[in-house]
Amino acid sequence: MFDILMYLFETYIQNDAEAMVDHELLTDELTRAGFHQDEIYKALNWLEKLAALQDTDTYPYLTRVGSKSVRIYTREEMQLLDTPSRGFILFLEQVNVLDFTTREMVIDRVMELDTKYFSMDDLKWVILMVLFNVPGKESAYSQLEDLIFEEQEGPLH
Repeated sequence: MFDILMYLFETYIQNDAEAMVDHELLTDELTRAGFHQDEIYKALNWLEKLAALQDTDTYPYLTRVGSKSVRIYTREEMQLLDTPSRGFILFLEQVNVLDFTTREMVIDRVMELDTKYFSMDDLKWVILMVLFNVPGKESAYSQLEDLIFEEQEGPLH
């Protein structure tokens, strides 16, 4: 499922978000690309739930709380998000790329992935997808893109 999400993000979301609306067309193209039908439906459902996260009636944790909140992870979250991943999320909060709401959206979307193994690179893609889909987070999205894709120049000492 995650491969489909990455394929859609790289192919459509950044270039032609309007094409994402026609699920039948997307399903046909993804099937032709070699993805399995059940995984396609899971990925499209994942994206629909990402869009729904902006509805605070459905997800009451998106209400604004103090900016100095501390996130306590559940056992299941810690199994999927290892210490470096949780540290990366905290770092992004500290540099104002993520806020309380987007942090919770990222964790929600990670936990909905159908996987037992989740890497730091996977986390970065999920964060990019979340930030891309939240209105008003264009600056945070660009900042994260710079952090992830910026090539180091010169010596690293």
